[in-house]
Amino acid sequence: MSAKRIPNRTTAAVEGDVVVLLIGMRVNHFWAMHQWVPVGLAMFRMLGELGKDKSRGLLGHVLLTASPRTYYVVQYWESKEKLYAYAHSPEMFHHRAWAILNRKERKGKLRGHVGLWHETYIVPEGSYESIYADMPPFGLAAATGVVPLEARGRSAAERLGRRVKGGSAQPPARAGAGEN
Repeated sequence: MSAKRIPNRTTAAVEGDVVVLLIGMRVNHFWAMHQWVPVGLAMFRMLGELGKDKSRGLLGHVLLTASPRTYYVVQYWESKEKLYAYAHSPEMFHHRAWAILNRKERKGKLRGHVGLWHETYIVPEGSYESIYADMPPFGLAAATGVVPLEARGRSAAERLGRRVKGGSAQPPARAGAGEN
């Protein structure tokens, strides 16, 4: 299924801080499919679990590859608190998957066939921007919706300095504003 292209330039309709989680795996030995296939399937299971319950906080995700060996997911979260809550919830699959991994590691049964990694970024409002030109919603915009680019400012400096206070957009202060 292909998303419909939105003409012109748009930006993500997100307000407030942005929480981005990059999480992935690296296949160290292709022949050890019994080691890395379950890891990939576990990620799909977690995404499915999160997709069924939007209150958990996952806004959207993008599946990507960095090479024939490295696969990852860019995830956009409602808040760091919801990300932490999911990661630590005993009733969620993530908790069980990490328990299995930790037991194998303690017993010396990890053989290095698959590498795991993640990076988490909490990006304060006014410290991010997104531009999509003649694109369907993608990435952050697919997770939060789109607005015309001009709604966030005409320049990168205006968009990056944007803050929302008390529900109304506050443009960044300009150098020399109010001076004669």
